[in-house]
This record gives sequence, structure tokens and C-alpha cells, in this order.
Amino acid sequence: MKFKIDTKEKIVIFCPEVESLDANLSDNLLSIISVLPELNGRNLILDLSSVQKYDEKGLDDILAVYQWMYDNNKSCAITGVNTALTVPLKAAGGEMLNLAPTMAEAIDLVMMEELERELLDGLE
Repeated sequence: MKFKIDTKEKIVIFCPEVESLDANLSDNLLSIISVLPELNGRNLILDLSSVQKYDEKGLDDILAVYQWMYDNNKSCAITGVNTALTVPLKAAGGEMLNLAPTMAEAIDLVMMEELERELLDGLE
């Protein structure tokens, strides 16, 4: 799978450079993301602006990456989603998904969650 990574102080932006996220390509998504050294201690933004088509396996793998981040006490937001993918993502992920229409909003979402975690950890 071809992808771009942009590393910021507390965020990694992962952008698959594929038009179709199908079973052949999506199988690698979680395995690639889970071993990224850049992700160590950082939150994730999935930029799906290049993805035009998907299948059910692709959708499942997006949700698996999203859940993996939260299982590891980090945040995730998804941006750049086309209309065809937005509806099934919302249906599958419900209210738990941070779907942001712009990159700036995705960054704001993960940074607010990061701040919330820091504040809650300080109270314990």
C-alpha cells in the first residue's frame, strides 16, 4: 500500500494513496499503522481524501484502526471522506467516530481529546 505520513508534535497524519480500499489493500492497514515508529505517543488522523471506493473489508479495517488507537489510549479522527463512504462509516461507527470535514477540524478534535485525557489524568 502506498501512503504518505506527516508527523507533527502530537499527531501523525496517515494518508493512503489508493483510490480503492478493498480487501487486498486494507488487510495491511492496521498492520502498517500499528508498527509506525512515528505514531509512538502520538494521535492519528486518517486522511481518506484519495479513497474513492471501498468494500466491506476496507470499512472494517478503517474501524479497526480507529478502535486500536482508542484501545491504546490515543485519539483518532477521520477526514477527507467522500459522500459514498461517509454514510456507511457513520452507520458502522455510530457516534463514536470523529468524522471531520476538514483537516483543521480533525486536528482540533484529537487535540481536544488529548487535553481532556491530560486533565483527567491530573485529577487522579
